[in-house]
Amino acid sequence: MAPSPLGHPTRGTTGTNRLRRNDRWIAASAALRTAADPLVIDLGYGASGVTAFELAARLVRVRAETEVLGLELDPERVATATAQLAEVRAGRRPFAPDLPVSFARGGFEVPVAGGRRPAVIRAMNVLRQYDESEVAGAWRTMAARLAPGGLIVEGTCDEIGRVASWVDVDGSGTPQRFTVSLRLGELERPSIVAERLPKALIHRNVPGERVHDLLRDLDREWDRAAPLSTFGAPQRFLAAVTALRDAGWPVQGARTRWRLGELTVPWSAVAPR
Repeated sequence: MAPSPLGHPTRGTTGTNRLRRNDRWIAASAALRTAADPLVIDLGYGASGVTAFELAARLVRVRAETEVLGLELDPERVATATAQLAEVRAGRRPFAPDLPVSFARGGFEVPVAGGRRPAVIRAMNVLRQYDESEVAGAWRTMAARLAPGGLIVEGTCDEIGRVASWVDVDGSGTPQRFTVSLRLGELERPSIVAERLPKALIHRNVPGERVHDLLRDLDREWDRAAPLSTFGAPQRFLAAVTALRDAGWPVQGARTRWRLGELTVPWSAVAPR
């Protein structure tokens, strides 16, 4: 008898375009673009296979040979997604019939046929319902399945994908970067992401912790940049992130990413004390 998948059942809510910001991040990653075998895992995709379909549709524009494997603990969810895939193959869904997607049962052990090792494992909205003490172990278990140079992207977003954050974890299970990704239209304050921090950080948004300092300072620079709102929210956010960097925060990435509402810093800048 095959061992049971590793993990706890989650609520598994799923929404169209919920993970579009995360899809874009993975599409731009070196882990995908340079992988010898661009296999990507959508771990814990939820009640519908739509996030895996959308991820594949976006990634094949970057690497045509990309494959996406959706994994879920619940066999009923796997059956649902497989039935949806049959509709895709029959041309009854708004995706290419030959979309390189498949579904299987699995958890943090990331079972892949033929001993293949994924370039990227995406685990969004999975660890949110776990204890903080379980996070590092989950990272290490998934990391052991990665191909050399591979990447885990683990985090949380709101129900319609306007507010998200995630951690990039390397093949040793060590967190490397933390990213905030916000839809800038109608954004009141960047610290709204506090409600959607990864499990490793969500309980750390308190005075004395680094992530609290980051969100406080980002709000401050957002407020200071308010006069630029007449030129659009992207210009305001660009100014806020530039000021944050000038104040000493080790902001990564280019202005093109900042205009999209993304802010990335090394994990060491926000790691729990």
